[in-house]
Amino acid sequence: MTASDTHQTVEAIWRIEAARLIAGLARVVRDVGLAEELAQDALVTALERWPDTGVPEKPGAWLMATARNRAIDRIRRDKLFASKQTEIIREIEDQLETAVPDPDAALDDDVGDNLLSLIFTACHPVLAQEAQLALTLRLMGGLTTAEIARAFLVSEPTMSQRIVRAKRTLSEANVPFEVPRGRDRAKRLASVLQVIYLIFNEGYAATAGDDWMRPQLCEEAMRLGRVLVGLVPGEPEAHGLIALLELQASRLGARTGPSGEAILLLDQDRSRWDQLLIRRGLAALARAEGLGGADGPYALQAAIAACHARARSAGETDWRRIAGFYDRLDEVVGTPVIALNRAVAHAMAFGPAAGLALADTLADEPALKNYHLLPGVRGDLLFKLGRFDEARTAFERAAALTRNAREREVLLGRAAESAARP
Repeated sequence: MTASDTHQTVEAIWRIEAARLIAGLARVVRDVGLAEELAQDALVTALERWPDTGVPEKPGAWLMATARNRAIDRIRRDKLFASKQTEIIREIEDQLETAVPDPDAALDDDVGDNLLSLIFTACHPVLAQEAQLALTLRLMGGLTTAEIARAFLVSEPTMSQRIVRAKRTLSEANVPFEVPRGRDRAKRLASVLQVIYLIFNEGYAATAGDDWMRPQLCEEAMRLGRVLVGLVPGEPEAHGLIALLELQASRLGARTGPSGEAILLLDQDRSRWDQLLIRRGLAALARAEGLGGADGPYALQAAIAACHARARSAGETDWRRIAGFYDRLDEVVGTPVIALNRAVAHAMAFGPAAGLALADTLADEPALKNYHLLPGVRGDLLFKLGRFDEARTAFERAAALTRNAREREVLLGRAAESAARP
């Protein structure tokens, strides 16, 4: 194996093992930032040694043992650990001794609790939402700072500072590395689910830039969702979320044309929808409903996505059923964006006039003041009602508000189509 091949292998292993390494180390050193540094040190050591020695039979365990040895060195010279130095070093050394007969045992020991603690820590409410997103991708996704920066269209130094500040905030606030219990856990779980959902949404419909989608973010969100479901199998909304993500992701291959142009839902070639993801999503939805979570916000959105997935053509879509789900979702969640989606569903089920009446009630909603989809939806409904001048104005307004180049192309195209009508 060449040095280049070894480096590629190390990078692949890092993607797989990073979260487990950091989680295992954080439990011992009680500091997420330090745990990541130690894991990174182990990675650098692997990049230096493995081209000569070859990749170990159990690379994850090798990285963990190396990181723990580095932890002992770091703690011994760090005065901040003086009060608990002996206790922490003894715990690490005990783990290293235990790891000798079975290296994988050290890596897998309490891995579920460790990973769950890591994701709850990354999504702690002491952090702003943008920091939670960045830190979750960094620690759980194994993405580089440059990759995260590109995904959210900020400079690498800006993203680096955001991640550094997030880790410092957790350390200064003495946030415990643990899974919260009772009401705190339920409240924090909602934040964890939301962060994974937002990561997926940014991949599914990029808010800015030249690309309609960023599939890598969708894949990372689904991976995080699957990890979470494995860690909290009795939580219906975790199943509802992964159901929603997989059903939505099933359409990724049909959402763009040969040149990257956007293809909207009703115009998509459904033969290109991923049937495996649809089956997985429907199964996850059934589990959520079986656990009593049919009315959870993510399960309801998954039920809507399931209606689309089950329809063999756009014309077979059960829009009345979808409108009913949106009515319930509006009661449960009640956000302006949900209300706007409800207007679209009612337009499809009961006619554009019914949808426009609902959309117009949102005209003074502060949260939608600069949201391009409100004039975009109004433009579509006005067009269907034959009010072409008003439709053109609405589409042009939507185009001016969006920061996504592909979406702007679609909206300007609709404005031109409206202008061409008598």
